[in-house]
Amino acid sequence: MRVGILDLLGPPVRRPVDLGYQLLITKQYASITPQAISVWCRRMGHETFYATYYGVGKPHRLLPADLDVVFISCYTQVSHLAYALAKLYRGAGVRTVIGGPHAKAFPVDCLRFFDLVVGECDPPLVADILAGDFDPGTLVSARQPFDDVPAVEERMPEIRSSAFFWGRKPLLLSAVPMLASMGCPYRCDFCIDWNSTYRALPAERLSADLRYLSRHLPGTLTVFHDPNFAVKFDEVFETLEAQPPGQRPPYIIESSLTVLRGDRPRRLKETNCAMVAPGVESWTDYSNKAGVGRTGGVAKVDRVAAHFAQLAENVPYLQANFMFGLDTDQGDEPVELTKRFMDLAPFAFPTINIPVPFGGTPLHDELAANGRILSAMPFSFYYAPYLVTTIKNYDPITYYEKLIELYSHAASPTMLRRRLRTTSNRAVGYVHRARTAGFRSDIMSFRRILGMLRSDPAFLAFHEGRTATLPGFYRHISERMLGRYGELLSPADRTPDLSPADHQPHHFTTKKR
Repeated sequence: MRVGILDLLGPPVRRPVDLGYQLLITKQYASITPQAISVWCRRMGHETFYATYYGVGKPHRLLPADLDVVFISCYTQVSHLAYALAKLYRGAGVRTVIGGPHAKAFPVDCLRFFDLVVGECDPPLVADILAGDFDPGTLVSARQPFDDVPAVEERMPEIRSSAFFWGRKPLLLSAVPMLASMGCPYRCDFCIDWNSTYRALPAERLSADLRYLSRHLPGTLTVFHDPNFAVKFDEVFETLEAQPPGQRPPYIIESSLTVLRGDRPRRLKETNCAMVAPGVESWTDYSNKAGVGRTGGVAKVDRVAAHFAQLAENVPYLQANFMFGLDTDQGDEPVELTKRFMDLAPFAFPTINIPVPFGGTPLHDELAANGRILSAMPFSFYYAPYLVTTIKNYDPITYYEKLIELYSHAASPTMLRRRLRTTSNRAVGYVHRARTAGFRSDIMSFRRILGMLRSDPAFLAFHEGRTATLPGFYRHISERMLGRYGELLSPADRTPDLSPADHQPHHFTTKKR
């Protein structure tokens, strides 16, 4: 069979200024599962075509038109592009299959456009799909996430296609996606991995991949896609440390401060860790991830900042992940505490996330039960700077005012100078400048939305949940995001169906019909 695999990484570029970011950064977000599906199909003897779309060019031209089956993976922000492409492929008689984060979060909505919607995936399920063993309109899933992660060597055709310059040579920021584990032991209610089972993958595969990289792609950046890297720290790091010191690739991880305790930051340095992005999330909640017990408020800020300082002595680049707008946030305190952290740890670049109610999470279920999700808001806006829920303890105007206050502190000239003084690494300095410029652009977006909240009663009523009529502002942006593909989706197509899968006649099935 002729099988296509398309990984959608970003919306179409709308401004020339975005082109560089999409090419250098978004291009490197390629996911492992689409690459694995491509490898599995190739093993089965099928003619396989794999491509990634990062906002540049025409996504429907990336794969041949005469496919038998197409697998599309996407996250929620670009789901409408996936839907438009599905219409094109179905019109050409191609069987359409969607998987990835959006399919897991909102499978019922995906069924409106795709023949099959996949939850968990593994080689036998892919074989059943290609054999035509499921009726169109079915939600299908393997019993658990796959353990057969194809080796880097076997994924090289996909890695070259997704991360290299015209498939020939690595770029300066070319990244090889890898996994050392699956799942996460924590139960953060906003996270799509909240109910996943943590499983370390075989150390032998990780060791083989590291040896291959040292021989064939020395110095190429490795990005571990583990939801929480090295929960079984000693087991993972014995494998990393077994590689000769001069042959250890630079790598990026997301991990918890509870994992990175004691002398472990030193081991990060010795194994060539280039970046760590711990999730702090909140000063009033999720303290189990921060390793501070029941400590909160100023005391938690000071302990977390001291921990980041220890990490900064061993890792060139740090990112601190926060959520603002959780139900535990109220008043000025969350803003003031986060600003205090920025002042104490200027070397850690903060990301301040707006809560997004992804389906299948306890956060989504609670907000949906309380009528706090803006149900008319298209999926294209399930990311910052947009707000798709009502916030418990802030009205929309106050919320955006406080977001602007946080971002303004993080992007101030004084803070940038302090960040630059904390590093002698030229590349890190460039990243600090670029991300600060990005924050300043975000501030402009926040101010634009804040201005409409203050001046347009209908716009404010929508964000307060008093009307379900989608403002023209969002309809216009949605059209711009889709570009030429906008004509394929009606307003009804863009209105989400937020029904959970277990409330529908089509449940996820793990058996052939």
